[in-house]
Amino acid sequence: MEIEIVTLSRQGGRTYNEDVHGHWHDERYVACLVADGAGGHGGGDVAAATARSSVLGGFSAAPGLDEFTLRTLVEQANRDVVARQAEGGKLAGMRSTIVFAAIDLENQALAWVHSGDSRAYLFRGGAIVARTTDHSLVQQMVAGGMLDEEGARLHPQRNMLLSALGSIEEAPDITVSDRMRLVPGDVLLLCSDGVWEPLGDECLVDTLHASRTPSQWTEQLDTQIKAHAKPGHDNYTALTLWVIPDEEDDATRLLPAVEEVTMPAPIDEPSAAPGKSED
Repeated sequence: MEIEIVTLSRQGGRTYNEDVHGHWHDERYVACLVADGAGGHGGGDVAAATARSSVLGGFSAAPGLDEFTLRTLVEQANRDVVARQAEGGKLAGMRSTIVFAAIDLENQALAWVHSGDSRAYLFRGGAIVARTTDHSLVQQMVAGGMLDEEGARLHPQRNMLLSALGSIEEAPDITVSDRMRLVPGDVLLLCSDGVWEPLGDECLVDTLHASRTPSQWTEQLDTQIKAHAKPGHDNYTALTLWVIPDEEDDATRLLPAVEEVTMPAPIDEPSAAPGKSED
């Protein structure tokens, strides 16, 4: 299975960038992450970077897609952020959202875990077939039938989170997906709210249809965010991973083909992979 990863991260209308992204791989596994820090310069960026180091370091030491492994990685990242908060000063109130995706190339499987409103999307046949659900006030309003997704995206309280790393008194909400089958032509997007909030899911799909390479898509996203975002808008970060089809596959693989689009069914959970020792 051949993959290609392209990233985009900008400070937007802010004076500094508190978003981070990262990825790691070996012969079997690929791990990708986006984290969105909060708490001021010297705080939010430290929280996000701490989460990145914790999760990618933990995964590389003992990779696996099972729920226990993914949940434990984020729980440890929360403890690591809290430990840095104890240094005080600018770090005392820092927080970070996180979204982390892991791919098992051998079994062609994908799973993700998140806390907060940084998102993961899986596109197949040009359509969104899976997406994370934000831990936010407006998402609760959507679940309760008080708002639709578009209303939530534009709501004045859309940035009020119900969970983020850096929680001391109670553990953050952490959601782990089922294992999903990954097939050639699939596209994975991890992004901070600075991407999906000004664009919406429809624009994500439209820009994907207009692109033939990961680089073209990130350029389209960058252009559209600059065109739609308000002055002083948030940092924005996107990590896109494309599963490259064989050369003989049709070049229009990303165009809408609704009749062929199927939800990625959960696949049987294998036993957790044994930890790998570093050379």
